Amino acid sequence: MQIDYDLHGIVGVRLVDASPADGAVVSRQLGPIESPLVREPELVVRFVDRLPTHGRLRLLGRDESGFTDDAFYVLRSKHTTGVRVRIPFGEIGGRCELVCERGVPAVPWLIPIVNLTALARGVVPLHAAAFNYNGSGVVVTGWSKGGKTETLLAFMARGAQYVGDEWVYISGDGRRACGIPEPIRLWDWHLSELPEFRARVRLKSRLRLKVLGMLRATCSHGTSPLFAKASQLIQRQCGVDVAPERLFGASTKPATANFDQLFFVASHESPEIRVEPIDPQDAARRMSFSLAYERREFMALYRMFRFAFPNVENKWIDQAEEIERERLLRAFEDKPAYVVFHPYPVSIPALADAIEPLISAGDERRTDSASSVESPPVVPFVRERVAAL
Repeated sequence: MQIDYDLHGIVGVRLVDASPADGAVVSRQLGPIESPLVREPELVVRFVDRLPTHGRLRLLGRDESGFTDDAFYVLRSKHTTGVRVRIPFGEIGGRCELVCERGVPAVPWLIPIVNLTALARGVVPLHAAAFNYNGSGVVVTGWSKGGKTETLLAFMARGAQYVGDEWVYISGDGRRACGIPEPIRLWDWHLSELPEFRARVRLKSRLRLKVLGMLRATCSHGTSPLFAKASQLIQRQCGVDVAPERLFGASTKPATANFDQLFFVASHESPEIRVEPIDPQDAARRMSFSLAYERREFMALYRMFRFAFPNVENKWIDQAEEIERERLLRAFEDKPAYVVFHPYPVSIPALADAIEPLISAGDERRTDSASSVESPPVVPFVRERVAAL
């Protein structure tokens, strides 16, 4: 069957010959954005029972990828081994067709390819969360694990409207932001902080987190290094992916917003939450490196492709960092911007208390630069160990 997805008119994705299971896999990756396309899709994913290779397949890495005289194949992804997907790296950014064997748990590298296609269409994908609150469109960005999801959860609990988490797409003029409603990763301590959201997580997932929490508590009392290692391994499993429409319900609409204010979040060793004005251009330059970091594994695969086909270039991949920096500088220019330093884990309600006074109402929105704003007070917060579920 054929299934279309439309990412706010920016990138159209079409699945061809997909089974219901294949469609469900992609819907988990992209979120519920199925919509018939009235234009030709920018990205086609064609599913086949078995992907043949023409000619001798030469392997790269530990069976990570391979190539023939005319095609490049991904043979392993972070989700599983035994994957076989043909990716035409030279065509990414324009009309591009991936050919994927049925039954994969996820289409490898789908989000990076969607992001590069959006970049080629004048939009900058940003590793961020975004929401509407108090009449203002807020974008929260920073390094991976810096507190973007925590900030989103804090304001969703106070009645904000969801726009996106993980990836937010900023228009070329910097005025609009839209999101991709992919599942949100929640950790056990998130649910302890926000019991109103815990009730919306499936019972099976809550029970799994409770058991893992008990095992982690048991390991924490052990003195052997093996207990410490086991505790760390368990900690990495103490999360659950939840669809935003399940977590936030009707608040997932609308999925677009004006881009009015910017918050740059980062954790620090102090037990305080500190909020200070930041030069938005400084935030833009920093985030260009964050985006390059998020693309690092995809770029490793692209280098394998260039090894296989040294004469085939792709300017959208080769020049992505430069293009992103230029567009971020333009999009962030003159935005009221603040940096939020916080301990980790952080009291999510305290995080909202620190930020909320700085979110301007729609009819009171500032037009001057955030650099001229007096620093808000420090919000004291004593870090406490978060109890297991």
